[in-house]
Amino acid sequence: MSSSPTAGPRRTALDALHRSLGATMTDFAGWDMPLRYGSERDEHNAVRTRAGLFDLSHMGEITVTGPQAAALLDHALVGNIGGVSTGRARYTMICREDGGILDDLIVYRLADTEYMVVANASNAQVVLDALVERAAGFDAEVRDDRDAYALLAVQGPESPGIVKGLTDADLDGLKYYAGLPGTVAGVPALIARTGYTGEDGFELFVKPEHAVELWQALTEAGEGVGLVPCGLSCRDTLRLEAGMPLYGHELTTELTPFDAGLGRVVKFEKEGDFVGRAALREAAENANHEPPVLVGLIAEGRRVPRAGYPVVADGKVVGQVTSGAPSPTLGKPIAMAYVDAMYAAPGTTGVAVDIRGSHEPYEVVALPFYKRSK
Repeated sequence: MSSSPTAGPRRTALDALHRSLGATMTDFAGWDMPLRYGSERDEHNAVRTRAGLFDLSHMGEITVTGPQAAALLDHALVGNIGGVSTGRARYTMICREDGGILDDLIVYRLADTEYMVVANASNAQVVLDALVERAAGFDAEVRDDRDAYALLAVQGPESPGIVKGLTDADLDGLKYYAGLPGTVAGVPALIARTGYTGEDGFELFVKPEHAVELWQALTEAGEGVGLVPCGLSCRDTLRLEAGMPLYGHELTTELTPFDAGLGRVVKFEKEGDFVGRAALREAAENANHEPPVLVGLIAEGRRVPRAGYPVVADGKVVGQVTSGAPSPTLGKPIAMAYVDAMYAAPGTTGVAVDIRGSHEPYEVVALPFYKRSK
């Protein structure tokens, strides 16, 4: 895939606003996105204790419509999408024929024959191409709607109060992983109770031309309760503390959902064949193959592990870090890592991370590191 040397990263509808707020911008998956506005630790802590406002307009929205939309998605994805009620959402994955993960997704059922598939920015084109290819023979249309939406997220314990003050929608009745159409600050929106931070919150899908207006209304509504704009840097530490996988780190085409400890998303009981079924059945039943286990690691010292660093024990490499960062909530460096099963039990002693030749001791813990109190 080639691109013109003059073609820079894409910009969201909120780009000028981010720059006016002094955001540090970064190229992420071909988009110019805010990394942070000030202190990423302060932004992280605001989401944990108050509220944060994110621009997630880089995510990839793909609409699937038609009489056989559900049948197509049941064939193309590993989940039971036809079983999702209108107004609800489901976390699922799209896999290759060999069971390797192409992406993890959230699928919203907007109407009886209309779905919105939300892919990671880095994989949106791959997912779109796969869905178009897999739609052959189905009475359904796959539509690239990436330019049709801006996506704003309000996350944190104060988020319900902030959004409730701007909408007549029944937020109290809106369950986790559900979405409903409504207006927020007079702007038509799909209001979804989803997020990637481990906190309660909402993701608001709106037309790009309404993004600035909605951002400003949310900012004003949140002023009294400490809402702050948040960048991608704190989004990463928030999801890491919550034990949420990131594609390209915990999830890759080299891993099946079973390898990633997420076999629960594969629904063999659904009707009909689906792409990857045979390989995934073999992965589920292969008792002789004990894949590495995704675990949490908490540092005993201060050095921060990074993706790719070896995990060592008993004088040998027993795994690899997939994500690592300082944890503002725990006050220590943390990591997720795939380790050999015999070293995966919480409390396993003698485990270290090789950080540039120095074996730094780490405690093995169950994921997530952080779970909000209900």
